[in-house]
Amino acid sequence: MSALRIAIVGPESCGKSTLAADLAVALQAHGVAVAVVPEFARDYYANREYLPAPADVLAIARGQLAAEAALAGQAQVLLCDSTVLTCRIWAEVAFGVAEPALLALNRPQDYALTLLAAADIPWQYDPLRSHPAQRDWLFGLYRAALDAAAVDYCVLAGSRQQRLAAAWPALRRLLPQLPVFCATS
Repeated sequence: MSALRIAIVGPESCGKSTLAADLAVALQAHGVAVAVVPEFARDYYANREYLPAPADVLAIARGQLAAEAALAGQAQVLLCDSTVLTCRIWAEVAFGVAEPALLALNRPQDYALTLLAAADIPWQYDPLRSHPAQRDWLFGLYRAALDAAAVDYCVLAGSRQQRLAAAWPALRRLLPQLPVFCATS
């Protein structure tokens, strides 16, 4: 059985990793086997200097997909903390264009659900982050890309609890065994 893949995307420092962790805990509490696919760029740059080039973005996209594939058989639900869409937008912002090979890997329709995190929480410094003042603009790029791909997505904003509560109805459509969300879910 292949896992149900859920994409968690959005601009930098918008709570994607926190959301993935919160969703994993909530789903596991209801008996759903979950695996979180971390943002591959973090592993990629863990032992190399952060001087991205188009070849790096393509390697990160491939690594992100390989990480998803490696975990797909281990859980009912895969929570993907970033996807190739992030790489595509990153390439377009950093280099003005995404290479055809990268565009070919970007398949947002392959996810059963896409959660788009808003940039309404405080920006936190991280060596891989570089656009603290452009997060709303970046959010617009994500929204436009998802709209252009005709992908249904759920925008999540507010506190951690508000984001979890907003994601829950979309999760219930995919996993009808889940109860109605309440603050203790």
